[in-house]
Amino acid sequence: MMRLGDLERAVMDVLWDRTSGAGAGVTVREVAESLAERELAYTTVMTVLDRLAGKGMVQREREGRAWSYRPAASREAYIAQLMLDALDLAGEPALGQRGDTDRLGRGAALVRFARSVTGSEAEILRAALRDGGAARDGDTARDGATARDGATARDGATARDGATARDGGGVRDEAPERED
Repeated sequence: MMRLGDLERAVMDVLWDRTSGAGAGVTVREVAESLAERELAYTTVMTVLDRLAGKGMVQREREGRAWSYRPAASREAYIAQLMLDALDLAGEPALGQRGDTDRLGRGAALVRFARSVTGSEAEILRAALRDGGAARDGDTARDGATARDGATARDGATARDGATARDGGGVRDEAPERED
């Protein structure tokens, strides 16, 4: 998943704030009015929304002569995917070093992240792991399968609370939860 530029993020923030679920979308004019303090031309906003649609970040449909835009995924799903993409940068431990995941690759990044969160954030993570990290409301794991209790990671790693973890491919839509 790509990171959004400043203007793209501002436009997405308007869409995320003004739409909910399968509700009505937002027109170019409405987005431009919401960003009035930036003094953007209508055509600039239209171009940004068109490019976001091309990147799969927004869905659009015709409403009369105008297009109506909605986010393709929730803000939370987008942020979670950014976090997973950042974790992918850590890479996998070298062959023969998989047993020491606390110091290498993804394991090291996860440990560092876990040690940097606040107490309340840590409790949210613990609760998510206790709940089995199962996907809800149609969310899918990164390999495209619905997350479920008892799924194992490809290297056999287990979560701290004894729940087994899952690692996988590249679903990039509503996939905010994962049991790694």
